[in-house]
Amino acid sequence: MRARLAEAAGFVSAQQLYGVLRDEGSTISLATVYRNLAQLAAAGEADSLQSPEGENLFRSCTSPGHHHHLICRRCGDTRELEARVVEQWATEVAADHGFAEIEHVVDLFGVCEACRARGGQNA
Repeated sequence: MRARLAEAAGFVSAQQLYGVLRDEGSTISLATVYRNLAQLAAAGEADSLQSPEGENLFRSCTSPGHHHHLICRRCGDTRELEARVVEQWATEVAADHGFAEIEHVVDLFGVCEACRARGGQNA
């Protein structure tokens, strides 16, 4: 499963990965796919995020440590970002409100240059 996740272009849902595995003849259950993806994410071997539609998506993690993503809504192209200004902002907001041990997720969704060139802004 880890190998198929690494081969995927961008983020994929558990159901998409399950479909690929089933098409290859695997008898793995959807519940096992969900469980394994959750374990990979917990171990830092996979990135996990929630799409704008609310679906959990996963991809093989290529950057160790905390980072953010810029993701194309059309093709799934994903760029890993280090965003120091976001880290500073999160720390300051937390301190202003008396919070500590802050965790956050910031993922940016848009349309990449290649997709815009292929079909215009709304294509």
